[in-house]
Amino acid sequence: MSLFDVSERAAKYRSDLLEFMNSAVYPAESVYETQMAEAGDPHFQPPILEELKAQARERGLWNLFHPHPEWGPGLTNLEYAPLAEIMGRSPHLAPEACNCSAPDTGNMEVFTLFGSDEHKEKYLKPLLEGTIRSAFVMTEPQVASSDATNVQMSMAKEGDEYILNGRKWFASNALHAHCKVMIVMGKTDPDTATHRQQSMMVVPIDAPGVTIMRGLPVFGYQDREGHAEIDFRDVRVPAKDVLKGEGEGFAIAQARLGPGRIHHCMRAIGMAERALELLCKRAQSRVTFGKPISDNANIRDWIAEARIDIEMIRLLTLKAAYLMDTVGNKAAQVEIAAIKVAAPEIALKIVDRAIQVHGAGGVTDDFPLAAFWAHLRTLRLADGPDEVHKRAIARQELAKYKEAR
Repeated sequence: MSLFDVSERAAKYRSDLLEFMNSAVYPAESVYETQMAEAGDPHFQPPILEELKAQARERGLWNLFHPHPEWGPGLTNLEYAPLAEIMGRSPHLAPEACNCSAPDTGNMEVFTLFGSDEHKEKYLKPLLEGTIRSAFVMTEPQVASSDATNVQMSMAKEGDEYILNGRKWFASNALHAHCKVMIVMGKTDPDTATHRQQSMMVVPIDAPGVTIMRGLPVFGYQDREGHAEIDFRDVRVPAKDVLKGEGEGFAIAQARLGPGRIHHCMRAIGMAERALELLCKRAQSRVTFGKPISDNANIRDWIAEARIDIEMIRLLTLKAAYLMDTVGNKAAQVEIAAIKVAAPEIALKIVDRAIQVHGAGGVTDDFPLAAFWAHLRTLRLADGPDEVHKRAIARQELAKYKEAR
């Protein structure tokens, strides 16, 4: 089987998902907007989304991301990549409708790999069922969190408990109406080796001492799942809720972020594809100075460049997915880092040009482009900023030439 062959089961899922998008998801977008506006609450869980979840489950389009057959269809990264791209075309509806949205996907992987039987029963099972949501809490306002070893939240051992104190922010999903649990990273031992100082713990979102201070806007948007600033004051966490063991936080973060990064990139390609589609339709239908906008040479250049760029980032994404499946996430780290830089940057450029072709309408909520732009620009910081990934790639390249130095 070559890299470009599509397995029979993957082709079936792709066909079914495309039909679901066309018949249910795209028509639901206007309903979603209406229900959100009528609710007047940016973190409201609209009924249409629950209806889409029920439909997706009935169609077998559920937990598509999960590699373990016990919990999902057991698709490889290479098989899942085109499906995540399709869901990315409606990023505020399709991923959650299919129970494939961040940060739950990564958190479910963490609970699967490192959770206790109690964690799996209490949190993993309902996450897999789609009845609760979760948050991943690592970033802090007072330190450069692009270096995860910088986290300062104190996790002090006291008997059979840890006492958590500190401030976190950009805890995505913490304001979702169904969020019940957080995976929190902090510092348990500041005196040990740098990469053994951190631990991850399971903390209910309603634990005493946990205070959600505010939802942080992103380019003026209050995303429905929210990006929360959270204060932890004397929060008591039983030792049994330490994941994998004390000092394993950094290792868990690395294990979690690899698949999460590539999922983001897959969805970014979907946004780029939809932006190009909207660009082409708008350019064909709008007339300026006596001719369609699409007759202008610069617009045709944009369309051609967009198609070339999308194909390039799609191929790099597929290569990264293939390597993750065949040689593992660690061996694929350069490709994962490369696509994490390339996909959001290129998709952002295509969305920006689509906005330009739409004129004033492009910056409004009448089209999904402004929201796409805000999401993709944020993605150049989420799960590590571009500069950190470029640094990692350069380090790998330079390692080949140590003797020359």
